[in-house]
Amino acid sequence: MQINQQTYQSIKRVAFAGGILLLVLLITAAAERKKEMPLGETGVEVKPLLGGYWLIDSSDVLKIIERNLGMPLNEQASGIIDEDRVERILEEDPFVKNAEVTIAANNKVKILIEQREPILRIFDNLGAQYYLDAKGFRMPLSPHFTARTLVATGDIQPHSPEFLERRNHEMKDLFALTQFIIADKFWNAMIEQIYLNKRGEFVLIPKIGDQTIIFGRYTDVEDKFYRLKTFYEEAMNREGWKKYHSIDLRYKGQVVCEKN
Repeated sequence: MQINQQTYQSIKRVAFAGGILLLVLLITAAAERKKEMPLGETGVEVKPLLGGYWLIDSSDVLKIIERNLGMPLNEQASGIIDEDRVERILEEDPFVKNAEVTIAANNKVKILIEQREPILRIFDNLGAQYYLDAKGFRMPLSPHFTARTLVATGDIQPHSPEFLERRNHEMKDLFALTQFIIADKFWNAMIEQIYLNKRGEFVLIPKIGDQTIIFGRYTDVEDKFYRLKTFYEEAMNREGWKKYHSIDLRYKGQVVCEKN
């Protein structure tokens, strides 16, 4: 039986189309089977903070996911997991600044965590303890590590999430004073504690010596630190760190000292 050229071409096109359709069906079936397969191994990397410490670890990350999804991540079907959703879940945790979740072709999961970095530890007037990060975000204490930060004590009111938006707020002044201190290598190495008294004045506790530094309210900040540094360079180096009980910066253009 002879097949003319036109018929042959038609059969060829039908066969080609059928092959393409079969391939699509196979790929679709494979993709559906893959969606039904459980996720594979989960690798979690938590980037350490400056100084090489962790406030949250990989087991904490997996527990956060399990608590929110209702089961461990590796028991979930890959087809129902949305990477963006898992990232949002993780970023709701107060220790997590940023989360990146990737599901590879072999269904293995990679999670990269960037931690929030605390800059101040606060003991407020109701006995609560917590950290503030560089954006003023409140963080709880970590069971894994006690961050080495400035410490603030005294008549500090309970935390208010919108304190940075207030025009006048003692917590806003405390936060700004903290930022000023840690931005300067000398003062960051020198000052260990900030105390807020009932008059709304700040008192600084240095790491060296027994004196207190009466800073006063958060005004003329650069001038006060300039006067204090000049006093340290001229008087303290000459007379010693133990001679003075207090150093008062509240009076414009002066450094008033009380001797032991």
